[in-house]
Amino acid sequence: VKAAGDLATEWCRDGKGPLILEMQTYRYRGHSMSDPAKYRSKEEVQKMRSERDPIEQVKARLLDKKWADEDELKAVDKEVRDIVADAAEFAQNDAEPDPSELWTDIVL
Repeated sequence: VKAAGDLATEWCRDGKGPLILEMQTYRYRGHSMSDPAKYRSKEEVQKMRSERDPIEQVKARLLDKKWADEDELKAVDKEVRDIVADAAEFAQNDAEPDPSELWTDIVL
């Protein structure tokens, strides 16, 4: 994905026009809290997770190549979960930003 993004960025910056990147993914859950996703079997979802989930594929490769062990991956997972929890707490508890912030850090 990064290589495709880099290529698209260079393509556009070189003035060659717009480029579309198609990203294929799989929805493991329903579209909303009211969608129980009964249109997919548990077996289908599990098959997709085991065969096509990029996170699971990287995890399996790291373990297979012995570049990391389960404890290291669990530590990374905990660190990421802590970062997300801190960000969610900040978003819930911090004051609303000034509307002018909508126009900061925008690249046109």
